[in-house]
Amino acid sequence: MDAPFNHQPIAVFDSGLGGLTVLRALRERLPEEDFFYFADTRFLPYGDRAESFIRERGELIAAGLTRRGAKALVIACNTLTAAAAQSIRATSALPVVALEPGVKPAAGLTRSGVIGVLATTRTLGSERFRRLVDDYASRCRVLAQPCPGLAEAIEREGADSPQVARLLDSFVTPLAAGGADVVVLGCTHYPWAGAAIASRLPAGAILLDTGEAVARQLANRLADAALLGGGQGRLTISSSGSPAAVAATVERLWGSPLPVEPWEPA
Repeated sequence: MDAPFNHQPIAVFDSGLGGLTVLRALRERLPEEDFFYFADTRFLPYGDRAESFIRERGELIAAGLTRRGAKALVIACNTLTAAAAQSIRATSALPVVALEPGVKPAAGLTRSGVIGVLATTRTLGSERFRRLVDDYASRCRVLAQPCPGLAEAIEREGADSPQVARLLDSFVTPLAAGGADVVVLGCTHYPWAGAAIASRLPAGAILLDTGEAVARQLANRLADAALLGGGQGRLTISSSGSPAAVAATVERLWGSPLPVEPWEPA
């Protein structure tokens, strides 16, 4: 890649604003890089949509971000990774880093031999997730807990809302009862509710969030491609939905106001 390409932003995309947890980890590790974050809130949630829709939408977003001038792509959504990461990588000339549930590190950390995975229905039903379990956790008991509605409730109502509390009571309690001592947060929204999840697990249980692992992988990929640096720490947030509505949610989750611009990949 030529030197001017170094100055292009890194594109991070998700169905909504859960990927801000990944974005935060990326900016902590790579503070000099510029980032363009896209939340496809017009089609939120992805978790209950057909896999073909998610794959086609992911390919469209990746192509649009490439045309916009991204120097790397980060898929900050487990559901989108499961459905579209393979096809995006096959058609993109850019470094592509994708999120996936931390089954491998969980299998290495468990003492009880039981790991829990909180994720969307679509993620847990994917062939990619089944391969992760077969490859890295075949000797463990894996409690895969689908969490329909949790990501949307965290985004729309807030992690401390009564609705989220009711959902966590339903989804986390079976993992605690089943003896899970490591719980994988298999959706980027769930770290926002990390304290509430931990409070429903036995003392000493480990929560695994893969944001930091994604940041390390991206730094390595950029270094290998001679694309590190060149930015000024700028951040742009965009959405396919209502910028005003998204800005209010961003402020609540991020902890400070950030402008949100409209963007559509088509």
